[in-house]
Amino acid sequence: MKRADLAFASLLVPLDYFALIAAAMAAYSLRFTSLFTSIKPVLFGLTFEQYLGVILPLALVTMLMFAISGLYVIRPRRIASEVTRVIAGVSTSIAVILAVAFFSRALFESRFIVLAAWILSILFVIILRILLRVFQRSLRRFGIGVSSVAIIGKTKSGNELKRFFAAHPGAGYTVVAHLAQFTPDSRERLLTMKRNQGLDAIILADPDASRVDVTAIKVFTDVEHCTFLYSADLFAGSTLKPIMHTFAEQPVIEVPKTPLDGWGAIYKRLFDIAASLILILITLPLQLLIALAIVIENPGAVFFSRPRVGQGGKEFPFLKFRSMVHNAHALRSDPTFLQTYGNEREGTPLFKLQHDPRVTRVGKFLRAWSLDEIPQFYLVLFGSMSLVGPRPHLPEEVALYKAHQRKVLTIKPGITGMAQVSGRAALDFDDEVRLDMYYIENWSPWLDVVIACKTPLAILFRSGAY
Repeated sequence: MKRADLAFASLLVPLDYFALIAAAMAAYSLRFTSLFTSIKPVLFGLTFEQYLGVILPLALVTMLMFAISGLYVIRPRRIASEVTRVIAGVSTSIAVILAVAFFSRALFESRFIVLAAWILSILFVIILRILLRVFQRSLRRFGIGVSSVAIIGKTKSGNELKRFFAAHPGAGYTVVAHLAQFTPDSRERLLTMKRNQGLDAIILADPDASRVDVTAIKVFTDVEHCTFLYSADLFAGSTLKPIMHTFAEQPVIEVPKTPLDGWGAIYKRLFDIAASLILILITLPLQLLIALAIVIENPGAVFFSRPRVGQGGKEFPFLKFRSMVHNAHALRSDPTFLQTYGNEREGTPLFKLQHDPRVTRVGKFLRAWSLDEIPQFYLVLFGSMSLVGPRPHLPEEVALYKAHQRKVLTIKPGITGMAQVSGRAALDFDDEVRLDMYYIENWSPWLDVVIACKTPLAILFRSGAY
């Protein structure tokens, strides 16, 4: 563990306390501004000194909730997870305040202060934590607090990791060696590197490595006090927690397909219904404008409907705003068209062209901003699709899937998903499947919220869009 990581982790404690106290003081001060006193005069007699005597210990209670939630771990969590835990910790403390207020009305007669302190505490803590992360990443760009890592495995994932760390020094790793295998010679090289210039971590990026090699690398990292990481092969095993059964006095392990079984499926369906209804109502005026623009430029059908493969391999009518000329689908199998324009996904189940001549001017605008996807809200409402999930593909594309790739048909397809917020059309098919597999095996309600929040940003910055 780098000293810089320990230093930044320890800084979180005083920064959180400062943010909580500052938020509580700001909430008290806001209540006495002319803007709010003109709406409702101050009737309570709680002095600032009395108020301060209450919030100082309550801030410590909040930080205790933070610690229980894992907000003071050395390795930082993903920002989405951190935000969730901050909200939970602050909300728990507010519940304590409300309990105190119930038994002692003399202390907390102002509901405004409680509400403002809740909102401001969440904002102040999150903002300070983000600023600390930005500062830490900035230092890493100058080589401060960066871990030296060796990658073992000259595979696709190994090469991608090397490129990523080179392009993103803020991630905190710099690659000092990239070896094909863990041989006796490479072991001596790593040992020399550890002794002379330092080696903090080893990443195994070879899914075909033997058990003997994996054990040898693990022993080396234990003895030399290095961090051991590995890039797991997509199909090497499930990341889901196994379910234990006992039959005939024998332990039997069940490997679940996805957390979207049972209550997960019920929650997701209720979320889809509520969200799709809201989105349909919000976008209704926009839907009418888009339909009018399509008809004016290229008279004909407003919608494009083709079968897509959904959950369990069942086909359903897929709906989008028409963004291409008539008979566009037939051109993808026309020899003359293919000879002229080709297929950028040749050799995979997909057909893609970056500059597709079949797309109309209105269609190009709709695609750039993903507005052609709006009619799919109706498919979500009626249960053919979900808001978040794997991208639905054509039957002829699914027919070319390899056996393991058909796992993406385990759940309903989605309007947006891991692939859409991680590169969209720029991803190759294997990467898209890998992301969909991760989603299926690691689904959670919060993951859906994170993907849904990232989707507008992916659209706004046209990340990977054609």
